[in-house]
Amino acid sequence: MKLSGKHIVVVGLARSGASIARFLAERGAHVVVSDAKPWEALGDLPAAMEAEGIALDLSGHTPHLFESADLVVLSPGVPHTLAPVKRARDMGVSVVGEIELASRFIKAPMIAVTGTNGKTTTTALLGEMLAASGMKVFTGGNIGTPLTEYLRADDPADVVVVEVSSFQLDTIECFRPHVAVLLNITDDHLDRYPDFDAYKRSKGRIFENQQQDDVAILNTGDDHVADIGRVLQNRRLTIGGSGPNAAAVTRNQVTIRTPGLPELKIDLSKTPLVGEHNRQNIAASALAALSAGATPEGIQEAVDSFQGLPHRIEYVDTVSGVRFYNDSKATNIDAVEKAVTGFDDPIVLIMGGRHKGGRFATLSGALKKKARAIVAIGESKKKIVTDLAPCIKTLEAGDLDDAVSKAFSKARSGDAVVLSPACSSFDMFTNYNERGDKFRESVYRLKAQHG
Repeated sequence: MKLSGKHIVVVGLARSGASIARFLAERGAHVVVSDAKPWEALGDLPAAMEAEGIALDLSGHTPHLFESADLVVLSPGVPHTLAPVKRARDMGVSVVGEIELASRFIKAPMIAVTGTNGKTTTTALLGEMLAASGMKVFTGGNIGTPLTEYLRADDPADVVVVEVSSFQLDTIECFRPHVAVLLNITDDHLDRYPDFDAYKRSKGRIFENQQQDDVAILNTGDDHVADIGRVLQNRRLTIGGSGPNAAAVTRNQVTIRTPGLPELKIDLSKTPLVGEHNRQNIAASALAALSAGATPEGIQEAVDSFQGLPHRIEYVDTVSGVRFYNDSKATNIDAVEKAVTGFDDPIVLIMGGRHKGGRFATLSGALKKKARAIVAIGESKKKIVTDLAPCIKTLEAGDLDDAVSKAFSKARSGDAVVLSPACSSFDMFTNYNERGDKFRESVYRLKAQHG
């Protein structure tokens, strides 16, 4: 892909957008970064871009910039349905995302992980398995470090592990991972897609450019994933089942059987990850790691030592016998159901934020079994009360401090209070990280009050 001398518009100035712009400029492209936010809302990045000679358009995506470009590159999370992007594409301008752009310059084998839930945990654990097997690994993409940042570092890895979102898959053309993992597909981002089938098709695109010698790893216990897997022509490995090319999952063990290799048994007794969904994530990581050459010893070492990630059923503290968990990353209903069913003891659940589509009432079965009460916050709290009050005690709270206090008042010693919102954070917070951080601070203040 020739970049020198090309006029390229990068859409979205955040960490990834800045990395994309620098990558392109370093290769001789004429770059303009376009963002609808004003200068003061973008922190230090506008000044940094100007200092590096990278032009900015902060006037709300000027149409002629897009239409006259040789290439438009979208930062992760930027909708490919933006009006100026659609017009440019209709006029014949190539539009790609950061994942697609970077993949054209990456020489190492790539492993890609997607799914509605669990992809960040799976990606991070997979990276640890490969590293523990003695490989030099880059882990990034939607999980944090942009792929263009890996290229800019000019420090080649043996294998590149990348988390990809549906938004990133919307703009692929040639992106071809040697190993591709699809964990699950449930209602999410229905505020961004016309319907569930459109969202499902985006997820399935992870396999679009794979060839017969590539590997597809599928959680066939999910009907939507199984449906996509039926039409694939390359090698398929499955999570669930006891036959060949499969990982069987029990409460304490993952057993992997692949033709030509000894049976591999992975002990789960030391992992702090809770719930059936996390056992499936471990199985997916192990299948992908084996496909990339990891050792059984490296896989087991990583499972034993991996402590999980912030904001994903993350233990915070205990106050008067009540444990508090931060699951702020649970931004859809299915993620909350998995969190709820993963606890053995009763819970009090804090939910709410900006609704992304889906029916909260679908949680009623799981909540009846595990939850003492729900504390609802944010824009969606009225809907949560309407949907769930008929089956479980539901309270409203004014803010996160109030929610933590009310949840604590409803919990008993031995219970868990879990922030698992089923909603995005953008009504009250910058992102789910800030929401989780504020939850931790609220818990620490509560502990200071109660000793």
